[in-house]
Order: sequence, then C-alpha cells, then structure tokens
Amino acid sequence: MDAAQLRELQAPLKQQYRDEPGSACVTMSAEAEFADPGITATVHTWSGPVRAGLHPSTGGDGSDACSGDMLLQALLACAGVTMRSVATAMGVDVRSARLTARGDMDARGTLGVSRETPVGLGSITVDAELDTDADDATLVKLGELTERYCVVAQTLARPPHLAVRRAGDGHT
Repeated sequence: MDAAQLRELQAPLKQQYRDEPGSACVTMSAEAEFADPGITATVHTWSGPVRAGLHPSTGGDGSDACSGDMLLQALLACAGVTMRSVATAMGVDVRSARLTARGDMDARGTLGVSRETPVGLGSITVDAELDTDADDATLVKLGELTERYCVVAQTLARPPHLAVRRAGDGHT
C-alpha cells in the first residue's frame, strides 16, 4: 500500500468522523475465564485461546503466557501497525523492521512484599531496527509520530480509569 491508497482508504472515515464525531467512538473488548486448575486465566484472542499464568518471578513455572509479556506484545502490535501506517503516509520506504519491547518489573510489588514498591511495569522501551534509506531526521519524526498515534502506547502513557467489578450490578 502506498500513501495515496492509504489516504483513499481512510478519507471517508476521517470525513465521517469530522461530520459525526460520535461515530468515531468505538468500544473494544476482550474476554477471559478461569476454569482450568492452577493459577491461570484463559484469554480469548482472535487466533484462539491463550492461557496466562504466573510469571516465574511470582511463582510460575513458565509454561503459561505471562500477562506482562502479553502487554508488551500488544504494544508492539500497535506500534508496528502505527509505524507502518505513518511511514506509508510520510512516503518513507521501510523494507523491513524488527521491534522489541522491554519493561522492568519489581516482583515485590505484586507479591505484597513491599507496599512502597509499585505494582506493574516501570520504564518501558520500544526499540526499532529499520531497513530503510531514510535519513536520521525522518526517522526521528517517524518515531515521534508512531508514539503519538499508537493507541496502546498512549494508553500506557496516560492510563485510563480502571475498575474491576462484578458483572451485572456494578459492584466490585
């Protein structure tokens, strides 16, 4: 896909969202369940069920997916699609790319060992190795725009209100 094809694909959506801003608001959803023995939850993904369990640093044996790793994978999926879209719109030819994400977690937080230790990933870094002839200034702009328009990156940067509640009545 080139820049003209991308613009043609997105132009009607952009116009619709300008004319009817409410039509741009969509609800995304995911489902999981736990019925298997052990400390696991099965997440239903577009490619089938994925069983998540404890990370080895919190008592897991490594045989199940780790939700922290899945979060980083979601970030890379979004960043990759966003980067390709931005590069296409900018007319930057990226022949191939390899993205990696890393986040640090102090397991004392989630295990309740230290109330002062935050629960979750701290600093997260996404590295992109690009096969391109683009100059450094163009690549800096590509990185900035990828970060700006990546839904998952922006959600992590500005966390939304989160509530865990019992379905049906709004209670936790």
